[in-house]
Amino acid sequence: MAKDSDRRDVWARQATDYALEHGLIGLSLRPLAASLGTSDRMLLYHFGTKDHLVAAVLRESNDRAVDGIAALAPSPDIRTAVHDLWAAVNSPAYEPCTRLYVEAAALGLLGQEPYVTVVREANERWLRSLVTHLTRSGVARPLAKRIATVVDAAFIGFQLDAPLDVGTAARRRKVTDLAEAVAGLS
Repeated sequence: MAKDSDRRDVWARQATDYALEHGLIGLSLRPLAASLGTSDRMLLYHFGTKDHLVAAVLRESNDRAVDGIAALAPSPDIRTAVHDLWAAVNSPAYEPCTRLYVEAAALGLLGQEPYVTVVREANERWLRSLVTHLTRSGVARPLAKRIATVVDAAFIGFQLDAPLDVGTAARRRKVTDLAEAVAGLS
């Protein structure tokens, strides 16, 4: 029989897969539990509250995105680094993580927990991953921190604008403009 912590970890990963497909807004425990082959009571037993489950989902999703950035090869220059980071953020594996983060951040802006706390934690880890990629790509750490902050803010804006964009060419131009702008910081 699996230990409770093992079961909790498995369910956190499976619940993350579910949330990446269905989103956080309107997340209901019964359909989630049914998709995991358990009951909402068992989820509450293992996670304590729905908020703790959501926090575990957000952490798992963020871990996946951070791992994706960590797996990137160093980029040859700042401009390429911006394009490489954007490609990773928008890859089929990690774009749903970004969408989930945007949902959580919006709910966090409204002061809802666990979103405020988990999004703050996620932001810190995410920015560190961007800084690490940039420094591995030859950018000095102080500059990498500045660039990571600008890139992160722009990427979130691009994500929010994505449904309004008229096509990939417009989005590609935005990323190229961002790459040029941050290259000018060096």
